[in-house]
Order: sequence, then structure tokens, then C-alpha cells
Amino acid sequence: MKLKLILAFVFTAMIAFNSSSAFAAAGAVYTLDNSSSGNAVLVFLRSADGQISSGGMFATGGTGTGKGLGSQGALAIDAANRFLFAVNAGSDNISVFRISENGLRLMDLVPSGGKRPISVSVSRNILYVLNNGGVVGGADTIAGFAVGPNGHLKPIVAGLALSAPSVGPAQIGFNTNGDILLVTEKNTNNLDLFTVNSDGVAVGPTIVSSLGHEPFGFAFGKRDQVFVSDALGGAKNAGAVSSYAISDQGALRTITAVAADKQTAPCWVVLTSDGRFAYTTNTGSGTISGYEAGFGGGLRLLNADGVAADTGLGSTPLDAAISNDNRFLYVLTPGTGNIQGFFVSLDGSLSPLTQATGIPASAGGVIAR
Repeated sequence: MKLKLILAFVFTAMIAFNSSSAFAAAGAVYTLDNSSSGNAVLVFLRSADGQISSGGMFATGGTGTGKGLGSQGALAIDAANRFLFAVNAGSDNISVFRISENGLRLMDLVPSGGKRPISVSVSRNILYVLNNGGVVGGADTIAGFAVGPNGHLKPIVAGLALSAPSVGPAQIGFNTNGDILLVTEKNTNNLDLFTVNSDGVAVGPTIVSSLGHEPFGFAFGKRDQVFVSDALGGAKNAGAVSSYAISDQGALRTITAVAADKQTAPCWVVLTSDGRFAYTTNTGSGTISGYEAGFGGGLRLLNADGVAADTGLGSTPLDAAISNDNRFLYVLTPGTGNIQGFFVSLDGSLSPLTQATGIPASAGGVIAR
């Protein structure tokens, strides 16, 4: 009898382990709690069918601000899914974690090369950070780092200025080739472009006036196209997305000047990796809008009313992320304390899927793999 009980226990444990492993193996979703008393990355394990469940909390070693960051890209993952990078806006440093099936392991914690880091982007072994120092009496700048094989960061360049000391920057991001950096400036309506050489040194910026108003988040697509959300100062039902093409020399060519989404404050935008569909999270109207992106970068609204999905009254949808397989969209909605999940159909339509609860109101940034 005792042997049967032992075998039953072992068999049950094997099932639980295999179920957990299968659940974790498909991927994960990450967000920052951005707590001012001690920042941490919240991990949610993703199953093959898109369901997510808590995978633990991992301290960054720094602090957050305790309130919204007003940026896109507070978290980044390298292309090989080895390292996760996180901003600590309250302590002016960057954390590097090694990604494993069991969670995250802190590998490095370094100064961000400025004040109030809010956005990071990585390409190959180069990481750049956007510092919003203008809000704390300093200057808005960018800084670059080389990423070592163990995840340790080595400074390359720091203190590169934007168009002015305080511009309300929102995001920094590499193009697909890793030789162009883009920064959006909310207050000045500017787009800043930096060229990046083979050593990871950024030069610039070339400053271009946005054709939309209040450029916020953006996503690079195929053929060096970039899709930029236009928050329009939060004007009711006036949000839009603009698309551009970027030359090798860092010049911008307009593709779609203003593609209205008929919603309010579309601050964040993400793109499927095949470049077919773009989604904006409309903070002011509690909705998600979807666009079909043409081969040439033109945009077509998927739904006549601009609503691909409703995240709920008071949800204030912020950051969004798409899983590596393009099947699932995850949206941070701290207004209701959730990360909401959606299944992405072949035609780009969205179906509610899953949600994680208990997300603090201070949370910022979300990324998926």
C-alpha cells in the first residue's frame, strides 16, 4: 500500500512538473511594477494557447517612480531571448537579467548615463537608453552600452542631446538593421534620428518635424518603415498613426501622414513581426485599434469605428506587446489592475483571451516572447 502511495505521488508530481514545463516553454510576458520602494519585474508564464499565469517577481536592484513613466519600451529583450533589460527610473540605472525557464537572474546593474531612464532598445550586442532628465532639472539624453556575453554592460557613449534639454521624450528604438535610432519628442512634435556605426556609436540627431501631433510610441517594420502613434494631446476621438520610410542616411520620407483611428490618446503602438498588422492602445477611450499595414507601409483601419477590442471603462490601456509567434497581443491596463490578452486572427481581428490580475497602478512597460 505504501509503495502504491509513493508511486502515485511520484506520478502526480511528474504530471505537475510536465504541465508546468509545457506551460512555461511557450513563452512569457513581463512588466515592471515600477515601485518607488523597490522596482521589480513581474513574470507571467505563457502557454501555447496564450493563457498566462504568475511566474514570480524579480527585484531589479533599483527603484521606480511609483507612477506612470509616460513612455514606451521600459523593457527590452535581445533577439536571442537571452537577456531582459529594465529601466529603474527612480534610481537612474539599468538592470540586466538572464532569462531562464525558472524565471530571471539579475546579471548587472549600471548607471543609465543620465537621469530618469524611461525607455531601452537593443540590437545585436548594443543597448541604448533614453533618459528623461528634463523632468528632474537635468537634460533629456540618450546613452549607449555594449552588451557582453554574460549580460554585463560597458558604456560606449553618454549624454547625447536631443533637440532641446526638456522635450518630453517617449521612446527610443533601433531599426531592424540596428544602424538607425529613433527618439520621439512629445512636447516639441519632433522625431530625432541618430545613425549608429559598427562600434555602436550614435551620431546625431537629425531632427524632423512629425506630420502627426504629439508623437509617442512607434514600431519599426519591414523595409525600414516605422509606424508612429500620434496622441494629439488627448483630444477626444482625434488619435492617429503616421508611417514613414527611413533611408540609410537617416532621412525620413512620409508614407501615410495621418491615419485616424477615431479614438482618444493612442500613445502606444506595436506591429506584428511579419509587418502585416499594427495595433494602438487608446488610453483615453479604453480601446485598441487595429491597422492593416500594406507592403509599401500604407495604413488601413481594420474596423470602421476604430475599435478592434474594448479593454473596459477606466482601464487606461498603456503598453502592449505581441508574442514571438504573432498569435497573441498583451496589453497593460493598470487602471483595472490587469494585463489583458487577445488572440490575433489571420485577418488581424482580436478576440479576448486571458488576463492577469493584481497589476499595480504604477506598472509600466510590457514585453512578450
